[in-house]
Amino acid sequence: MTFARSDWRLALNRFGYGCRPGDGGRAGDPKAALFAELEAPGGAHIDNFELRSTPQILQDVYAYEARKKMERDVAAVAALAGSAMPTPEVAVLLFPAASPAAASRPEMVGSMTSGAALKPETPPQQTAFRADARVRLAQSYAAPIGFVERLVAFWSNHFCVSVAKGPIGRGAAGAFEREAIRPHALGRFADMLLAVERHPAMLNFLDNQRSIGPNSLAGHNNKSGLNENLAREILELHTMGVGSGYTQADVTQLAYILTGWTIVGREGKLGEPGTFVFNANAHEPTAATLLGRLYMQDGVAQGEAALADVAREGATANHIALKFARHFVADAPDAGLVQRLAEVFRETDGDLAALARALVNDDAAWSAPPTKIRNPWELTIAAYRAFARTPDDPGPALNALNLLGMPLWQPGGPNGFSDESAAWTSPEGMKTRLQLAAQFAHQIKDAPEPLELVDDILGPNASAATRETVSRAESREQAYALLLLSPEFQRR
Repeated sequence: MTFARSDWRLALNRFGYGCRPGDGGRAGDPKAALFAELEAPGGAHIDNFELRSTPQILQDVYAYEARKKMERDVAAVAALAGSAMPTPEVAVLLFPAASPAAASRPEMVGSMTSGAALKPETPPQQTAFRADARVRLAQSYAAPIGFVERLVAFWSNHFCVSVAKGPIGRGAAGAFEREAIRPHALGRFADMLLAVERHPAMLNFLDNQRSIGPNSLAGHNNKSGLNENLAREILELHTMGVGSGYTQADVTQLAYILTGWTIVGREGKLGEPGTFVFNANAHEPTAATLLGRLYMQDGVAQGEAALADVAREGATANHIALKFARHFVADAPDAGLVQRLAEVFRETDGDLAALARALVNDDAAWSAPPTKIRNPWELTIAAYRAFARTPDDPGPALNALNLLGMPLWQPGGPNGFSDESAAWTSPEGMKTRLQLAAQFAHQIKDAPEPLELVDDILGPNASAATRETVSRAESREQAYALLLLSPEFQRR
């Protein structure tokens, strides 16, 4: 395949996060540059020692929740102390450093609950969320092309969790991406699958910590039962896909296999709080048959073997190949491209770097017209890159994502955000894009002349209509907004 200058823009838009000033005149083979990004040292990893691990975050969350509970208890004691009712003896336990007499006096209880003693603090889950959001934005903005970051975003959405799933979900969503997605984005699918399904964020999101084998020791001792959420989504969304041949019986059997996969709680009875643990007392202690295979392994090995086999199912290869091509190329991708990607997935035992190289090497991935609408995350990053605006503060980008209907790490369900353009082209969605483009353009300082930027960012792909519309703008600010709203910028 011969590459023209415009192919650089295609490479940057289709496989990456868009052009930055000066990218339009880049020399060399864009395909080679995409391969170089795949092979760069460090891969998809984030080396930022300020970001905390999942156990550290969850331990902070546990401690914060314990403090908030104590504050509520203290407030209740204070309310009783200020009334005619006698103060309960619990005050002594709440304030062991004070004498019983002092703890029971209204003025002492009041001082312990005052604003000076209990300063407002940002919940640790929110602190962790914003820290990870800031680094993710910065990494996507700074990437030479952004192919690896796009791969991370694809897999993070494929194996999605949600910050709406309580304090654990909000605190650990970014760490989940760092710990379960990024280390394997250029590795083996089976390894990513295992890392994802045993991560505390996923176990929390799909309630597997509540799943107890009916014949387990824990099952005999309480009324809790089997929860099939994780097993169902593994088969339906993460691996084989809907209509691929598995049955409800397979879902139930996989749910049995995964009983005991849980999170260590704040008390740390089973290990370090906030870590994955296999709780043998909650595990269904029998052999299981999944997709016609018998699994007789003991303990966590049973689940590990089952996931390894499901990762190699032919249906899994087909499902992943279709989603991969749909994300990068077209809502209805070329059938031959999908078939070739599926073959690479099977032949390489789910080598995801090989899958990415196969996509770049396939002519069908380049020849398809740019009909994909950038989703809100892609559009936000592309706008920052086009105007060379470093997203130091994650607040504006996070607000834009919320307004555009794609709040970061907060899909509406376990199927993630849609990869089809129709999801982002509703009248209300386009109106919001218009409003945000105007707001973004209003903040632009020291950018090139609008038509110069059109030449640089859109180049020969810009239609005569787009050039004329930008040139007739009543102000530079309006011209920049019109560039952002142009079909050539909105599509990839």
